[in-house]
Amino acid sequence: MLICPLRGTKMSKIFNKIALITNDNSEAIKETLKTVVDFLLARDVRVVVDEYCFAMMPESGLETGSARELARNCDLGIAIGGDGTMLRAAHLLADREVPLLGINRGRLGFLADIPAHTVEEQLAQIVDGSFVEDERFQLHCQVDRGGKTIAESDAFNDVVIQKWNIAKLIELTTYVDKKLVNSQRSDGMIIASPTGSTAYALSGGGPILYPSLDAVVLVPICPHTMSYRPIVIHGNSTIEVVVGTPEIDHARLTCDGEIKSELAAGDRIIIHKKDRKIRLIHPANHDHFSILRAKLQWG
Repeated sequence: MLICPLRGTKMSKIFNKIALITNDNSEAIKETLKTVVDFLLARDVRVVVDEYCFAMMPESGLETGSARELARNCDLGIAIGGDGTMLRAAHLLADREVPLLGINRGRLGFLADIPAHTVEEQLAQIVDGSFVEDERFQLHCQVDRGGKTIAESDAFNDVVIQKWNIAKLIELTTYVDKKLVNSQRSDGMIIASPTGSTAYALSGGGPILYPSLDAVVLVPICPHTMSYRPIVIHGNSTIEVVVGTPEIDHARLTCDGEIKSELAAGDRIIIHKKDRKIRLIHPANHDHFSILRAKLQWG
């Protein structure tokens, strides 16, 4: 985690052009969006907004475009919403290496960690240069069928192989760095990054991984063999899962909750670390354990 020291206001701005991204149009989002826009414009920051933001402020006169277009030449992206909004923004900004800040208007907010009621105070410190930067890695996966790649995608949280449209188990064989781990009958498998360890993987009984760990966790979903427990492996490992379920459309692949492919018998899902990281911006007092205590209601 990198720390950027406080800089005086007379120095050149760190963030000259900021893109605002959301995927909701609720009144809560609209209220926070207006607060952020007014604050940034008062600080002489150039503001650009995606199509969702523009739809809520059509007469603002702000520059607009698709979120992917905005990522090409901005210094910072701010996602306003919940962790789902953060996931969307992270996918759009990662390949451009644009840092991302999250303002939480959702529920848990593991990623979007600035509460809406403190947004002006926290933004003031961040645009003045007082923040920490946190690099997180993504996962990349591909589906190979008959020697050809039929689907590819990235995942910030997790890659999930799960049963679909049936009430019976699916069959999966897992390899790590070409070494057999096991064959299982279960409802599926979650392959999660440290960031995703507090998402679906946590609900499936997996461990919480500290965000800076170079590790990946494999979590079976309701395995038929009760002795098969979650496994933590090195982050540079290559995971390969082979589908044994004979019927097509009885298993599917999702990345960060989005369906990417129907799976058939013999399909090979190959997962490894993506070469580009996601840069998250946090307030200077960011404390991951404090977030865990608050979000998981620990004593």
